[in-house]
Amino acid sequence: MKYTYHPKGTCSSQIELELDGNIVHNVKFVGGCDGNLKAIPMLVEGMTVEEIEKRIGGIRCGFKNTSCGDQLARACRLALEQSR
Repeated sequence: MKYTYHPKGTCSSQIELELDGNIVHNVKFVGGCDGNLKAIPMLVEGMTVEEIEKRIGGIRCGFKNTSCGDQLARACRLALEQSR
């Protein structure tokens, strides 16, 4: 299942991902810090939604209450809920 999410409170403007059950694939960020947004998709490829939430959910960026990683964890959870 393909899913598109529009993050709130981050520099990135869109997150695209695919779910196969609860396994996350093909994460793509639009906008934001180039290096981080290339690294995050490579690191989470093949992880479960739960693993992503555990590892990067709740991470903050500077003084912001969220981060691109945290927004990805939220996007994965919403995609999983929508797929059920």
